[in-house]
Amino acid sequence: MKIYIKNMVCDRCIRTVKRIFDAYKLQIGQVQLGEVDLLDETLGKYEGEIRKDLEKEGFELMDDINSQVIEQIKNVNKINFSRLIENKLLKDYSHLSNLFSMIEGITIEKYTILQKTERVKELLVYNELSLSEIAFQMGYSSVAHLSSQFKKTTGLTPTHFKSIKETKRMNLDKV
Repeated sequence: MKIYIKNMVCDRCIRTVKRIFDAYKLQIGQVQLGEVDLLDETLGKYEGEIRKDLEKEGFELMDDINSQVIEQIKNVNKINFSRLIENKLLKDYSHLSNLFSMIEGITIEKYTILQKTERVKELLVYNELSLSEIAFQMGYSSVAHLSSQFKKTTGLTPTHFKSIKETKRMNLDKV
């Protein structure tokens, strides 16, 4: 049985959650970001205590199915990006993230958003793809998500940006 836990974002979180489940002598299989494979059929009489212990550590036991699905989606993104960097550079992601922030003065996530925004600007200026196609190509979950992030980054909606062609784009190496 899979149990979904909100706010599990790093290896330290995984160790903490394992420790909590081990304290109740529950048999668990694999523990990964956002989920625990519980080999026992149910949390049983320990559910309330486990919930409290998780909350003390900043985690939340997910109950409703919609919240579980959303957490899975978020964790896929976290795993893919952070694990990709870890695997490519063979170093701990939190170390790399801290190093990047210290040297560049910006988080890896913010840097990635700025890079994506510049690519979206380029695609908008080319005027060959619809906003839906751009959102799909750039890996956004929806046009609304692309638009929201674009506006947060540039102060303009993609449609407004497209209409004022004099807005200069930045070279990606200048971001």
